[in-house]
Amino acid sequence: MRYTQTAFVLFALLLQVEISIAQPSKKEARLLLQTSEMNDLMIRYQADRESILRFYSTNGTRSEWWNRQGPDNYNSPERRQRLLKLLADYRKKMTQVDFDDMSQDGKVDWLLFDRKLEDAQFRLEEEDRKYNQIAPYLPFSDRLYTLIAPRRRGAVVNGAQVAKELNEACGQVRQSIAALKKGDSIPSKQANTATAAIGGLQGALKDYYAFYYSYDPLFTWWVPKTYTALDSLLSVYADGLTQKSHIESLQKADGSGIPANPAGEAEVTRQLRLEFIPYSVQELIDLATKEFAWCDAELLKASREMGFGDNWKAAQEKVKNSYVEPGKQPDAMYDLYKQSVDFLKKHDLVTIDPLSEEDWSMFMMSPERQRTSPFFLGGENLIISYPTNTMSYDDKMMSMRGNNPHFSRSTVHHELIAGHHLQGFMTDRYKSYRRFDTPFWVEGHAFYWELVLWDMNFPRSPEDRIGMLFWRMHRCARIILSLNYHLGKWTPQQCIDFLVDRVGHERANAESEVRGYFRRTDYALYQIAYMIGGIQLYALKKELVDGKKMNIKSFNDAILRENSMPIEMLRAILIKQPLKKDFKTNWRFYGK
Repeated sequence: MRYTQTAFVLFALLLQVEISIAQPSKKEARLLLQTSEMNDLMIRYQADRESILRFYSTNGTRSEWWNRQGPDNYNSPERRQRLLKLLADYRKKMTQVDFDDMSQDGKVDWLLFDRKLEDAQFRLEEEDRKYNQIAPYLPFSDRLYTLIAPRRRGAVVNGAQVAKELNEACGQVRQSIAALKKGDSIPSKQANTATAAIGGLQGALKDYYAFYYSYDPLFTWWVPKTYTALDSLLSVYADGLTQKSHIESLQKADGSGIPANPAGEAEVTRQLRLEFIPYSVQELIDLATKEFAWCDAELLKASREMGFGDNWKAAQEKVKNSYVEPGKQPDAMYDLYKQSVDFLKKHDLVTIDPLSEEDWSMFMMSPERQRTSPFFLGGENLIISYPTNTMSYDDKMMSMRGNNPHFSRSTVHHELIAGHHLQGFMTDRYKSYRRFDTPFWVEGHAFYWELVLWDMNFPRSPEDRIGMLFWRMHRCARIILSLNYHLGKWTPQQCIDFLVDRVGHERANAESEVRGYFRRTDYALYQIAYMIGGIQLYALKKELVDGKKMNIKSFNDAILRENSMPIEMLRAILIKQPLKKDFKTNWRFYGK
């Protein structure tokens, strides 16, 4: 009997230990707010990557690197190979992680970190492939990179020998310039890659020269004139490559003056897979077309209320002319901000830290920046796009009309609270290691608030509804025009015309928008992410909030506290979806 009692006590103690392991303590639960089992590996990778980017920088000195807005935009062959080795090392470490033994957060982080490494490797290998295509245009590159590499350790140099190497490189560049003049035209993509490579090489040479000049007497005596000649020749060669390039057929008949560089269907499909979007390109265009039809119906309702019948463009024209006079736009935007925050608080929709209301500022956008950002931008700073004295009369009117208060009713809360500013505030404070930056979360979340506030009657009048519908139609149009552009079906000019004719943009604003859309050539999905990401979050809200599994405030707080990630992975966390290493996207979020 005594043994039985002892065994029972031991069993009870073991059960308590097992329960304590299975159910984290309050202290452990607090830790899980900020971390997962993958935290350490992810932080070390990011630190290692940044060290490599700084050390192998091709654009200025190591100290200057810190003063730029991120790493330089060209990978030297040396740095590219070092980054590929880093990725191989970390992909090997990923295989050693016990996936099945991790928490739900750890599994999500593993899947997203693996996705990040896969994408980084693909991009570096693609860059290597493109570099190999243009290597014949750069016969001097290896010679120069070999010359300057020892500088990082302060190697003593022979000034006469350095001048000799640079002089021979000058000869190679002259030969390349002569061959370029005699040769055929070059595809613009190859010319762009080659000129970027030359720019990276010039940056590395500048760093090399600045290190030794005036400190090493023989270097200073031998090298300056030859270095200056080489740098000048490289600039001449880069200009020649640009002039010799030919524009592909998509842009030949286009009068927009906006360079075209579509990604192609294969790359768009690859990026959709990375973003966990289980829809084809055509399905996404069909989705946008259906959403456009909904907007059309609502637009006609508002137009009729305003007394314009089915002439919605006339109703929209009246709304555009409600602009405020010069000098009054900041005050008008601040009033809209207060209305939106008061509305969020009244309905208790999301936690708003008082400091997030305190720590944002306003700035006015320069005329130069308005060429690619005709509407205001947000985050910690609200950057207001409105005419300056240097603009022509037509440009002033287009800017004021396009930034009228009714149009801005959507965009103020999109840019500030509960949009981009609150996003940045929260992601700095919750799971900051996690930032799997994706516009489907960043822009999708800001657009999600436009959907939610529409449902809750935030627009107070038909004019407000027309203003909010303008942006909703704009998101639909972005899907249609950007996918058609990246598939090679539309030119930039066709995209501009679509925004003007179908959405009601001022032409100058539409031109600025499209010019901004296609500046980035490495990511094709940014413009579709607003509406698609917003619809994903809206569908998740219906599943969890309307399904009585979470209240609205807890749901909106959870979005921000889990930090930026593809929305399907956020869903996996919130519904505790079983996950495997070979997880494939399968969430059909639209149409149910």
